[in-house]
Amino acid sequence: MSLDVSAAVGGAFPIRTVAAMTGVKPVTLRAWERRYALIQPLRTAAGQRLYTAGHVEFIRRVLALVERGVPIGRAQEMVAAAGEPRGPARAARAWHEYRSRMAAAVARFDETTLDEVYDEAITRHPIERVTHDVLLPLLADLGKRWNKVRGAVAEEHFFGSYLRSKLGGRLQQRMRYATGPRLVLACVPGEQHEIGLLLFALEARAAGLRTVLLGADTPLEDVGIAQKQSGAEAIVLSSSHPDWPEALGKALRKLVRESVVPVFVGGPTALRHGAEIVATGAVALGNDLEHGVRFIAARLGGAR
Repeated sequence: MSLDVSAAVGGAFPIRTVAAMTGVKPVTLRAWERRYALIQPLRTAAGQRLYTAGHVEFIRRVLALVERGVPIGRAQEMVAAAGEPRGPARAARAWHEYRSRMAAAVARFDETTLDEVYDEAITRHPIERVTHDVLLPLLADLGKRWNKVRGAVAEEHFFGSYLRSKLGGRLQQRMRYATGPRLVLACVPGEQHEIGLLLFALEARAAGLRTVLLGADTPLEDVGIAQKQSGAEAIVLSSSHPDWPEALGKALRKLVRESVVPVFVGGPTALRHGAEIVATGAVALGNDLEHGVRFIAARLGGAR
């Protein structure tokens, strides 16, 4: 989970690594331990606190509730009381139910109910699981309805706006604590769908990477300028174009040629046109957020 694997001791992480992974300051983690017995970390022989992956997951789930205004003590009780569905069949049914309820709320443009289902999901499950098994599949389903269902464009825009609000808050919360290599993140020219990029930014920051988020429809020349001025160690582009525009290929080739850092391209376009992307000198990531972040972290870690 952490970029710096050497920071893990026997499968556990020191407090500063956990702070980078969760966005919770070390002083706050210590306070939660003393005042609320929120977590009892492991200890080294020298007394250093160590946190397991389970601790990190618990902290993230509590934090998600605290960010929504739930008092810390109550948040702890809610997360502790919430159980994971047992068995793959029950888990699959749970994810399907969340998606169905959220889809029904989207169809009614009912943000109150959407919030209720979202809060229930993140109370019972890690936010990463909710993202991968509920939010991303629902967003993909809404995208497929564009040319088939009347009003589907409005539904997709409504849900996209809702997600931007949720993800933006999480990004701001975690931004200050990542300490790893910096990435410039942008959607390619003409790409207006930035939710995948926001989710990638969250996944990257959870792994300890820092991000410079440029957002939708960014000229690649400006991406290169941002990389140089920020000193970022890599560029990550997002694209869902079904085809491969000649102008995009030329611009990408120019960006790669003029950059001294690796350029990665993710999203559905990377699945359909991996060969064209590789031909420009860029790296095709595919559409799996976690795999993409791990691949980039390993690539940058090996280069350092």
